[in-house]
Amino acid sequence: MTVQDVRPAEAYDAIRNDPAAVLVDVRTDAEWTFVGLPDLSAAGKQPVLIPWQVYPAMGVNGAFVDHLHKAGATPLSRIYFLCRSGARSLAAAQAAQAAGFPNSYNVADGFEGPPDGEGHRGTVAGWKADGLPWRQR
Repeated sequence: MTVQDVRPAEAYDAIRNDPAAVLVDVRTDAEWTFVGLPDLSAAGKQPVLIPWQVYPAMGVNGAFVDHLHKAGATPLSRIYFLCRSGARSLAAAQAAQAAGFPNSYNVADGFEGPPDGEGHRGTVAGWKADGLPWRQR
């Protein structure tokens, strides 16, 4: 099975309208703290924070699937994975599918998207650039 990419606005709409939809942010604690988090309060939800890689070595989080289970995810959940630009979240969604979570999706372009011509993220594509709600921690 292949992980489907979805646009940030499509993921946000699903999370707002589907009780079984969950947003899992797989960035690091530093990114959550200093860059910001999706604000899902309009949906009455919070993002689930599970790092895909563990700082500082940035090795894959060996307990990732266990954390998904502990967060209440089930095979019936529709799980939208988000990272900075869409790479880590794709790997996390693939791992989740392989672990029995078939409805796993990658949020294309992630929270900040690719860098613009001046090397700044958050202006070209992604959650922030699409004008979706977010907040500083």
